[in-house]
Amino acid sequence: MISGGTGLADELRLLIADPMVPTAVAALAVALGLRLALRDRPWPHLIGQVALLTLLTALLTSEGIVPYEAGAQAPPSLHGGFMSLAKVVWWSSAALCLAGFVRMFLIFERRPREGRLLQDLLVGVIYVGAALSVVADVFSVPVGTLIATSGVVAIVLGLALQSTLADLFSGIALNISRPYGVGDWVILPNGVEGRVIETNWRATHLLSSGNDLVILPNSNLAKEMLTNASGPERRHGVKLRVRLVPTLAPLALARVLRDALSSSTLILSHPAPAVHIKTLDAQAVDLELSFHVAELGASSAAKDEMFDLVYRHAKAAGLHLAAPAGAGGDSVPRSEVSQRPLSLRLLDSVALFSSLSEEEKAALADAMEQRAYRKDEVVAREGEVLSVLMIVRSGILGLTRSADAPGAEIHRLAPGDLIGEEGVLLGEGEAGTVRALTYVVAFAIAKEALAPLLKDRPGLADELGALLAQRRETAHLEAAAPCDREWGRSRLAEGIRAFMQVHRGRG
Repeated sequence: MISGGTGLADELRLLIADPMVPTAVAALAVALGLRLALRDRPWPHLIGQVALLTLLTALLTSEGIVPYEAGAQAPPSLHGGFMSLAKVVWWSSAALCLAGFVRMFLIFERRPREGRLLQDLLVGVIYVGAALSVVADVFSVPVGTLIATSGVVAIVLGLALQSTLADLFSGIALNISRPYGVGDWVILPNGVEGRVIETNWRATHLLSSGNDLVILPNSNLAKEMLTNASGPERRHGVKLRVRLVPTLAPLALARVLRDALSSSTLILSHPAPAVHIKTLDAQAVDLELSFHVAELGASSAAKDEMFDLVYRHAKAAGLHLAAPAGAGGDSVPRSEVSQRPLSLRLLDSVALFSSLSEEEKAALADAMEQRAYRKDEVVAREGEVLSVLMIVRSGILGLTRSADAPGAEIHRLAPGDLIGEEGVLLGEGEAGTVRALTYVVAFAIAKEALAPLLKDRPGLADELGALLAQRRETAHLEAAAPCDREWGRSRLAEGIRAFMQVHRGRG
């Protein structure tokens, strides 16, 4: 025991007396300090790594040790263990230097994701090669046997993780080719569609239009034929089919639908929307409306608006929707083919007056006055207090404000919309200038004709307040939080009653 302890002490003294040992320890300490201090500064960090590798190479070669060659087998000793540790450090330093060069110089212009992926793969290969070199040159373990054994293990793991590995490599392929990116709308053949909110090596996450999270494995996406609705541009094309009874020439019908497209505030003006005649027979003219929206997510709201505008413009022009092809029977119900006066039919088309009795509608119709405006003619100026409530019969009007950019429209009015409700109902001036964009026909109702209705129907003030609040919100004339909308409608209804000198309970 004494002799063994003496031998170990002698080895320790010899190891400490070797000038290489304190030099190597000091170099490692300095290297660790520099690594921590310069980890956020790539160039100085790389220079420090190269300097450390150079110092370790000089120290090892001064001892007659070639770090990249396997040394002769020697009895275990402290000196031999320290030399082995020094070779491990040398290989680690060499791997870090090569990885640093890869990070610094392997760069893909305009494709950072692909460059980062290739960097990661090459750095992984470098680290694996350094580990195998340490096993072979430092510990003298046959690498071929190790690789053969690990190959069998890899086969077993590959079979067990077949699905996961398929997703992994599919994710690598998708990240390199990048058929879509975060924020893009994608559509799959099975009808699944949504906005990409996350991509990783395992799966792609979509947020559907119903605000549901859809998780798609990358291996499935790599096999599917997907459509990127956001590429090469984010705007998305939409098409609608409308069948109208051929009471007018097909081009005249198309002109009415073009007016409907021009009334929309949700579709893009460029590329210009268009109407095409697809088929024509004795029962119907089949027309296709094509337009673009800012992105796929806005297509549903744009379709809803367009269906409403098509109906209103068709109604204003005296047109009728045709029955579906092959349905048989008359395209226009007998009840619709009537000689009802135009003024009454216009009141029927306005939701505000739809609940009135026939006598009340007839009284309003008798008080209505038809007015016509040429294109670009000003119907009402900003701040002007109108004394009549006008219902748009046909045509399109634009609303602009002086506070906005010159010529910038904040809203458009179509058949069935109202003008002058602020002046007639609240005594306030118009919030913007209303200008005819096409030839416009409107019917005007004087304030005196509305007063008896508000007196007999107090609930009509609530409907008018709700309509006015919605109109202001739609036209961005009054910013209100959702919790304040009901209060705003009630306030407008009370203002209408006060201005018209109508109160609940008065008869």
